[in-house]
Amino acid sequence: MGALDHVRVRGEGDLPRVLVLGIGNILWADEGFGVRAVEEFHRRFRVPEHVTVLDGGTQGLYLVNFLQEHDRLLVFDAIDYGLEPGTMKIVRDDEVPKFTGAKKMSLHQTGFQEVLSAADLLGYYPEQLALIGCQPLDLEDWGGPLTEPARAAIDPAIDAALAVLAEWGIVAERREAPVAAEAALLGNDIDYAGYERRIDGAAGREG
Repeated sequence: MGALDHVRVRGEGDLPRVLVLGIGNILWADEGFGVRAVEEFHRRFRVPEHVTVLDGGTQGLYLVNFLQEHDRLLVFDAIDYGLEPGTMKIVRDDEVPKFTGAKKMSLHQTGFQEVLSAADLLGYYPEQLALIGCQPLDLEDWGGPLTEPARAAIDPAIDAALAVLAEWGIVAERREAPVAAEAALLGNDIDYAGYERRIDGAAGREG
């Protein structure tokens, strides 16, 4: 814990607050893996009220506010493990800061390592932390979609997330139908299907 050593206070019987977070930049191909994984998780599953599902995008230090409000953290992200593209790997607790953030887009973009460090300093470091990372293939394709290896890793990543949540005593229920557009995690212009249509349309005009 950090120097201030703040403590979250829960009453007897209170459930731990859990944040399911996807981070990354959808404009840089596989850098968007975390966002697309959490988007798909939300589309397929509903979670109990003490669990929050969030597209963290590239919000950087703004995410510290969300960490302050939750006790456990599950993160989807593109991670450079040095493995074959599309390989998924789970990292836990103190090992997570060593791996988070495959790439910074600019000197002004705060990596998730810094977010965790700030939360630690404020005394709000998660009591349990799990990172579900995918080895990217391409981080240089501006405006491009996920590559096939990264896209194929989404289903295993969601299965892994369900297993972690189950370890934490949380059951995510499969929706009878995919979440409605108005309740989607991302707007229709940047959700995965809409984004793919825009890319395909642009490619058709260029052709």
